Amino acid sequence: MVSFMRYCKNPELVMWLSNLLRGIGCIGLIAATLFTATELRAESGIRIKFVDLIVVDNGYQLNVDSEVVLNNTLEQALKKGVTLYITTKFSLVEPRWYWFDQEVARSKLRMGLSYNALTRQYRLSPKYETWTKNFDTLNEALRVLSRMHGYPVTILSDLKEGIDYIATLRIWLDLSRLPKPFQVETLGSKAWHLTSDRLEWRTNLPLSAQPLYQQGDL
Repeated sequence: MVSFMRYCKNPELVMWLSNLLRGIGCIGLIAATLFTATELRAESGIRIKFVDLIVVDNGYQLNVDSEVVLNNTLEQALKKGVTLYITTKFSLVEPRWYWFDQEVARSKLRMGLSYNALTRQYRLSPKYETWTKNFDTLNEALRVLSRMHGYPVTILSDLKEGIDYIATLRIWLDLSRLPKPFQVETLGSKAWHLTSDRLEWRTNLPLSAQPLYQQGDL
């Protein structure tokens, strides 16, 4: 093409070819940008930002702030009527040099995220709870899902001041709750792999004086 344009005697033709090449270059740049955006949107994940265990009148409650992002595969599954169950599991362990470590507190919450094609709304339904919440958009539902506050913690042993406890927390998509055909589809598929890192950190009491964990502590 360079050789042809060098020896072409028609300036109008040369200008037309130059504009055509520039147009093709712009189209390629736009396509690359859209492809990159699609690739980023195709990734999902859960990032934990903040954890707090507080004292209340009837015991203890857990507060967790996170960021939940769904990829296109999971969004389409919702549109097809599949409920996605997001599970949050927290554990507080007292290390003991003379025997096995002792779990002193735990909390496990499973939240169902679904879509109603008739009302075109998304719904959050926690297990073992009677309330449900409806949302007009997926982003609104994910914002509430990412902010789980006031959930009860089961205390297995008295919590003590001055003990260096080990806390663990993980949030993940529970694939075992999916319909059987989708469980087969998830085998070996990264698109269905939605989980946070398993956080583990040490913390001291008394409770509610400061967060158990916040992003940047590890």
